Amino acid sequence: MITLKGIAAAPGINIAPAYKFGKEEFEIPMQPIKAEDIPLQIQLFEESLIATRKEIIELQKRIAQEMGQEEAQIFDAHLLVLEDRMLIEEVISRLKKDQVNVPYIFSEVLKKYIQVFSKIEDEYLRERIADLNDVGKRVLRNLLGKEHRSLKDLQERVVVVAHDLSPSDTAAMHKQMVCAFVTDIGGKTSHTAIMAKSLEIPAVVGLGETINKIKAGDMLIVDGTMGVVIVNPDEETLRIYREEEQKLRGVAEKFLQVKDLPAVTLDGRTIDVAANIELPDEIPSVKVHGGQGIGLYRSEFFYMNRKDAPTEEEHFHAYKYVAEEMKPYPVIIRTLDLGGDKFLSQFDMPKEIKPFLGWRAIRFCLANPDIFKMQLRAILRASVYGKLKLMYPMITSIDELKQANTILEECKEELRKIRQPFDEEIEVGVMIEVPSAALTADLLAKEVDFFSIGTNDLIQYALAVDRTNEKVAYLYEPAHPAVLRMIKSIIDAAHANNIWVGMCGEMASDEIFTPVLLGLGLDEFSMPSLAVPQIKYILRSLSMAEARKIAEEALSLTTAKAVESFMQSKLKEILK
Repeated sequence: MITLKGIAAAPGINIAPAYKFGKEEFEIPMQPIKAEDIPLQIQLFEESLIATRKEIIELQKRIAQEMGQEEAQIFDAHLLVLEDRMLIEEVISRLKKDQVNVPYIFSEVLKKYIQVFSKIEDEYLRERIADLNDVGKRVLRNLLGKEHRSLKDLQERVVVVAHDLSPSDTAAMHKQMVCAFVTDIGGKTSHTAIMAKSLEIPAVVGLGETINKIKAGDMLIVDGTMGVVIVNPDEETLRIYREEEQKLRGVAEKFLQVKDLPAVTLDGRTIDVAANIELPDEIPSVKVHGGQGIGLYRSEFFYMNRKDAPTEEEHFHAYKYVAEEMKPYPVIIRTLDLGGDKFLSQFDMPKEIKPFLGWRAIRFCLANPDIFKMQLRAILRASVYGKLKLMYPMITSIDELKQANTILEECKEELRKIRQPFDEEIEVGVMIEVPSAALTADLLAKEVDFFSIGTNDLIQYALAVDRTNEKVAYLYEPAHPAVLRMIKSIIDAAHANNIWVGMCGEMASDEIFTPVLLGLGLDEFSMPSLAVPQIKYILRSLSMAEARKIAEEALSLTTAKAVESFMQSKLKEILK
């Protein structure tokens, strides 16, 4: 029995034999061609691009029907590769100059592009090599007339073990037969992780060279919650994990029974449980899973997968739709959080060595008031159609907050002059996601209506851990005593100034933290819609007195491991 540790990419437990899905390699010899053959080779290349485009569009349509529009948009990047004039013209130019077969030319140009991307320091952008590689292999298969080895032909339930999985691989697979993913590369932002969460199957990524210890047919336990893979477990370990798997399924069914009930503690305190969304298309999922509003609408995704920037009218109609659909529940729109891992072609954003610490979020908006005001006016205009609130990201000081509010007041005055109605009492909040904001929360609380704690960034900044870097992922510890103390001080500062405080980071959807966060006084939890039922169930199983006692004990512990172990044991007691 061997235990391997990787990055927990998608939660859950599954047990099945390993299916080694090898990398597809192409041996393409260089073959000289005559000058008169060049037009035919160009025609072959163009026909392969057309055939590849057709394949991807058909795949994209199927994914949109089966998994949703958000997952289907992953393939927009693939289509853009096929339209890259620089790549296409380089292939044709080299074909004319070198006079060798076009499959060889294309494979050489592809290698050059992949090599360039591999040298980029930004982790998120490096992961986009998978897009280029996936499209390139599709084009090469069409050039060579080869069939693609696919996961759709699986005949038994397996754990797919691979160096990496492309979006095409995961999209085409036989979903009933794949019960988990295990890869040696990738992080929480990789396509493998995104797809696994959407399919609701466990995934562990970033295993590195230890993945070579897994052989085809080995029995695997994949624990996507803890990021653990157990190879050829003994009977006792199998029994323990099978029991745990059954318990998890039973608990999931219980969660669903309360999804439409309010999140009220045993002693009568009501907690808001909302959902995070990126696109209006996700509203049906929020309703189905019992979300009581939108705690985080990531508005920057409205800018992605398009060549031009959206107009104020487009902003307005998107926000109006969400406000009307979620009424009477609130919708919190986070103003643009561009930069970091979100680069958009519409804006001339410089390449930065440390993008997460650079020109992004509120810094970008304050430096581009026209872009900022367009969004603020649209939010204000849409506010009369529901219960909209707005929230500024990455505020680090009172000065930034006052600058943002000054621009907001200018927008209000512009609308008043043209007699455009808007909610004069619209609530304005800030995300507390950097240590400077956490340490001055008492000052910020005097200037806003609410806080929302963005734990994803707050933890990485507080612990000096790049959350997208698999090499230091083990140091990203939400249970770290420093993190818990920071959260307590933020909540205390908010309540001392009579404002409410929510949490929209991943920590809000992690059930082991629910009792502690409740005990610390958190007023609102916001999370992916799939997690709403389980968090509601836990909140309804606790009293405030019990939660406060749990929080007090957790705060007394000195290590993240001790906190995590304590909270896991408490959760088991709560869920019986």
